[in-house]
Amino acid sequence: MSTQKDVPHYTGHRQRLRQRFVATGGDGMPDYEILELLLSQAIPRADVKPVAKALLTRFGSMGEVMSAPLADLQEVKGVGEAAAVALKVVQAAGLRLAHQHVLNKNVIGSWDSLIDYCKAAMGYEKIEQLRVLFLDRKNILIADEVQQRGTVDHTPLYPRQVLKRALDLNASALILVHNHPSGDPTPSPDDIEMTKEVRDAADKLGIALHDHVIIGKNTHASFKSMGLL
Repeated sequence: MSTQKDVPHYTGHRQRLRQRFVATGGDGMPDYEILELLLSQAIPRADVKPVAKALLTRFGSMGEVMSAPLADLQEVKGVGEAAAVALKVVQAAGLRLAHQHVLNKNVIGSWDSLIDYCKAAMGYEKIEQLRVLFLDRKNILIADEVQQRGTVDHTPLYPRQVLKRALDLNASALILVHNHPSGDPTPSPDDIEMTKEVRDAADKLGIALHDHVIIGKNTHASFKSMGLL
């Protein structure tokens, strides 16, 4: 026969967290409590508050927790495969939702949503990657593809490869997006030179390069806004 002593001490805490989440949708709840609620689905029989706080201590923020590789997440005490996968599923679902806000829409008219999506997709990456957004004549996003992955401070770009893909898709315009893992979105001389090469090659094919956006952590830089395009 069970007694009050048999009930884990965290059971009431979890119930109170769920009730607050239902009442507020999570507004006002600190990151570690949101992580607690998520982890409790994958770790049903343990106190997950220390695990949630350890994750934030290790990685620094909610975004960095969600963006961390599976293997790195599992290095945190208390995080097994099930919990790590649960975190990555939430990240994937968030990215898919953000992507749906921009796909098949005029990206010029949805610029803030586009930037939010790119920050979520690339802002916490540990290596540089180059994403190319392909647009039709009405600036509708028809494809969003990662063309290259590089190192912590360099991504190779092959204009011929990018433009061949644009022709395959019958795209009329491009937006280049890449991340700076350092967090500083300031364009490098190589970034500027590479952008000019793509612009000049695209012009010859009647394809417009609308912008090149560099994504840093919680910030970004636009070549067009800086007068570099």
